[in-house]
Amino acid sequence: MAEEQVAQKRKRKPKVALARGKRKRAIARASISAGTGKVFINGQDASAFDNPFVKQIVFEPIELAGGSSAFDIKVSVFGGGVMGQAQAVRTAIARVLVEFSGDASLRTRMLSQDRSLLVEDPRRVEPKKFKGPKARARFTKSYR
Repeated sequence: MAEEQVAQKRKRKPKVALARGKRKRAIARASISAGTGKVFINGQDASAFDNPFVKQIVFEPIELAGGSSAFDIKVSVFGGGVMGQAQAVRTAIARVLVEFSGDASLRTRMLSQDRSLLVEDPRRVEPKKFKGPKARARFTKSYR
């Protein structure tokens, strides 16, 4: 009897996938589950964003996946600026779509379209050093 209850609990559990995306200082965590095709970023509907460039960046992996309305995506993002956050969200959504679908052809299609959809950019800002105003620049001496 106990084994049947455990089996029923396993059957009821909805399929959910999690993924992370990073860009500069921005970190995005995405979760996907079966639903009605809505995308929420930090609790707000992504289709309500004003900036068309941000909207295009965020929805690019969904369009590559076929624009299915069979799932809901929830993303939490923090750190960085607006475009860094948008690119981190883009990477997180692409990764979670590939993991949720389990489709190898979708992964190859995304990699051929743009490698940064699935692979994070490792570049980071170089820290400022002493004896200079920035990371590499040095203070200059003026005699006049």
